[in-house]
Amino acid sequence: MKRIEGGICAVGGVRAAGARRGKYGVALIAASGTAAGVFTTNRIRAAPLDVTAENLSLSGGRLEGVIANSGSANAYTGARGAEDARWMAGLFAETLGVGADRIGVASTGVIGRYLDRRILEELFDEARKRLRSEPEASGEAASAIMTTDTRVKEIAVEHRGFRVAGITKGAGMIEPNMATMLAFLYTDARISPEALREALLDAADESFNMLIVDGDTSTNDLVLVTATGKADADPDDFREALTTVCVELAKMMAKDGEGATKLVEMVVTGALDGEDARLVAKTVMRSSLVKTALFGCDPNWGRIVAAAGRSGAEVDPEKITLSISTAGGDEVFLVRDGKIVDGVLGAAEVVMRAEELLITLHLGLGEGTGRAFGCDLSYDYVKINADYTT
Repeated sequence: MKRIEGGICAVGGVRAAGARRGKYGVALIAASGTAAGVFTTNRIRAAPLDVTAENLSLSGGRLEGVIANSGSANAYTGARGAEDARWMAGLFAETLGVGADRIGVASTGVIGRYLDRRILEELFDEARKRLRSEPEASGEAASAIMTTDTRVKEIAVEHRGFRVAGITKGAGMIEPNMATMLAFLYTDARISPEALREALLDAADESFNMLIVDGDTSTNDLVLVTATGKADADPDDFREALTTVCVELAKMMAKDGEGATKLVEMVVTGALDGEDARLVAKTVMRSSLVKTALFGCDPNWGRIVAAAGRSGAEVDPEKITLSISTAGGDEVFLVRDGKIVDGVLGAAEVVMRAEELLITLHLGLGEGTGRAFGCDLSYDYVKINADYTT
């Protein structure tokens, strides 16, 4: 599998654009094909998600484009919110000459704030004039929907004759039961609707569902994938490529977590089964005590063991092996087969200064494996979220 440049515009038939003014932005993506989506599990679900789900149903699982805005989540906005979401779909549908039910809609920003149609229509007019397939258009669209994000997140890969690409936004309010984020994925693979949806669900489970920044699940979580069907693709190969793209996007979000200074990957092996492994990995990455220790480069490994013990998974303290390592491979074992390793805390503190860390916890009980992605918890996280609306 080869990583290539161009983001979503590396996929033939995809055009994109974006426009931004202060905290407001509009992103446009035009591509015709079979589509599937995954939505937040939050019972307070934003109006754009309801409209997008409805459109996917009405169109028989096909999309011609996606319109997304930043500056307002259009969540908890009642009938007006639904009307505004349909208005957004109609704007882009008219530009593309298609029915409004062929448009996906997404929003991000503050909950409980109505859309400012005047500003969004002005930004839409700017963006639609620049719809194009040049590589920089992908980053432009990704930039338009950033909120507390500090960097554009995009990726494209080529694998056995087809391409898969994606853009995403997300930095805070992240501990999904899907994904706390917006992500738009594109492929030129020829894939059945059923295989597309199954591949998306599996990819989300391995990536976005294992991503934790702060333990909150948003009202606006949405992942959409569109397949233009121009290239032959084996379903298993496609699933592999889509999962790779989603995992890399998840890592980008973890690295860009609000106030984060470290990207952390938590790997659990030797669990009774995969479900237990995933449960332990997410519990450890959700722990505020673990996350603050990571920020302070404090090798307080007991917090990791304690989190595993309260996860609800089967754990035997006498069989645990725990290590921490850098992306470069420097590894320090803190516990081996249930026994504390003496004299290594100084070395562990040095390892923890790295910007990318891998924590490996072996439970010694079975063959189950799982991994989660996250970051540390810094002073800046509190500063960012203490005055988010003021």
